[in-house]
Amino acid sequence: MKIVKSEEVSRIINSYPNNAKEKLLFLRGLIIEAATELKIIKIEETLKWGEPSYITKNGSTIRIDWKNKHPNHYSIFFNCKTKLVDTFRELYKDQLTFKGNREIIFKMDEKIAVEELKHCLKLALTYKSCKNLPLLGA
Repeated sequence: MKIVKSEEVSRIINSYPNNAKEKLLFLRGLIIEAATELKIIKIEETLKWGEPSYITKNGSTIRIDWKNKHPNHYSIFFNCKTKLVDTFRELYKDQLTFKGNREIIFKMDEKIAVEELKHCLKLALTYKSCKNLPLLGA
């Protein structure tokens, strides 16, 4: 798989406090791991709305970020005009915490449900091919 990296993304992530940087690098790694398992040929890392973002040809953009105004949380964001978060909520309402129709939010000290989150990432990375299926084909 080809990863098109962004120096801007590295600069943003490296500007965060160490605990936030560690969490975002973990999420980045999980996104790349999910894309690799799906045998996605290319994933592009870029900035969208000032946030590290990951884009594939057949997927929906995935963004990750930590905000100074909420130092004890970090998040993964999805396009609010998709069925992604509604589907994730249906599948994993007991394992993940959702905010609105675009965000999975994590507390800094919480243990992440990794397999469930990775499944959500895989659905986002392939969204264009599964968007018309019930529960996105989950």
